[in-house]
Amino acid sequence: MEAPLRVRLALLLFIFVHLSLHTKSFSQELQIINAERRIDLTTHIVTVFLTLKVENLGASPASEVLLAFSPTEVEHLALVKAAATTGKRKKKTYVPLDVNSVELPDAPNGTKYFSIALVTPLSKGDTATIEVLYRLTHSLEPFPVEISQSESQLVYFRDSAILLSPYHVKQQTTFIKTPSTRVESFTMVEPTKRAGTELKYGPYDNRAPYSYLPILVHFENNNPFAVVEELEREVEISHWGSIQVTERYRLFHAGARHKGVFSRVEYQTRPGAVGASSFKHLLARLPPRVHSVYYRDEIGNISSSHLRSDFLKSELEIEPRFPLFGGWKATFVIGYGLPLQDFLFESPDGRRYLNFTFGCPLVETVVDKLVLKVVLPEGSKDPRAEVPFPVEQRLETKYSYLDVVGRTVVVLEKKNVVPEHNNPFQVYYSFNPIFMLAEPLMLLVFKKIILSKSEVAKDLS
Repeated sequence: MEAPLRVRLALLLFIFVHLSLHTKSFSQELQIINAERRIDLTTHIVTVFLTLKVENLGASPASEVLLAFSPTEVEHLALVKAAATTGKRKKKTYVPLDVNSVELPDAPNGTKYFSIALVTPLSKGDTATIEVLYRLTHSLEPFPVEISQSESQLVYFRDSAILLSPYHVKQQTTFIKTPSTRVESFTMVEPTKRAGTELKYGPYDNRAPYSYLPILVHFENNNPFAVVEELEREVEISHWGSIQVTERYRLFHAGARHKGVFSRVEYQTRPGAVGASSFKHLLARLPPRVHSVYYRDEIGNISSSHLRSDFLKSELEIEPRFPLFGGWKATFVIGYGLPLQDFLFESPDGRRYLNFTFGCPLVETVVDKLVLKVVLPEGSKDPRAEVPFPVEQRLETKYSYLDVVGRTVVVLEKKNVVPEHNNPFQVYYSFNPIFMLAEPLMLLVFKKIILSKSEVAKDLS
């Protein structure tokens, strides 16, 4: 056998052994003593609370715990958060843990993984309790797919009765909470119990890694399936004392499509009984001390809105021109002003920075695509954005009245946005105060030009 061939075979053997040992390391050295999963289906965003008690059986310390998700779950996964907990009930303490997506070459059936980094590695025989929160969008399937305005909305939810995990699980239980007691059907996997709005699957003992028991729950869910297909938020900074925010919405009802003729008379005379899954009101939570609020669509201003504001919060209740049924859409714009001193600050190195909130102001709404544009004052340099989660970033230039070189625009873009993404972010930039004189000087120049032209016109006359 030639030497290069022997080297290649030895290398392949090393890789095979390494992958085998890697698979063994996370599937056998760790085990889950107890797993409790609580799935909340009361809105159109699926919320899952997962509590894991993990034990290290291996000789070497374990510094991470892997979460496994099916390819379908990953497609709709909006966020994953984890924390290590100590204590019991009201005396619990939480330590946030870093969660990152990881790629493993031997993942069965397209399983995707997230790694939870432990603060202190687990030694042999040690245990740790980890609480995980993750949310899934577009995971409830309307059935029937079309309903009349007098029918309730029924949906399917598909999952597994037991936790998909790369570890051996000694005991586990799954609880599923529905919005009402109306459950058309559900998969029975003994032991299964139902009490009121809750389904209980388990406890199940000693399940091997990657065990899976598919279940299907068919239930009533008339909550608003409000989805913003695209939201563009523009935050324009003026060093003369204000921030102007403009939000452009493309709203969609993602529930069962409406069939038949819409009767407004029946809808208004029988509220609640007719159009139970439709919605005609939306609540937007805005920053405190807003002013100059407006709400309009393609036709013009809409007067059916109510603003409640104080020093702690502002709530804007808006009503589209027509109620939204499944498959119906609405396009509108919300705008408002904010005092500059509440959101613009100066860092120790002399740079200025905007501290604002990412996400969508509408309550319990999914945003398929959010584009947030921060328009900096003309003359700003070296912009830098700090966002607490991954987003796409780019720079653009915008020209406004009396601009000479244009204004730098920091563009932040993210898909699959849920209310948990409504977190503060910062945009840092450098600014020379001399640029604040640019517009007044331009106005003076234009004024002199106009006056000189008027004097010439008088002389000619």
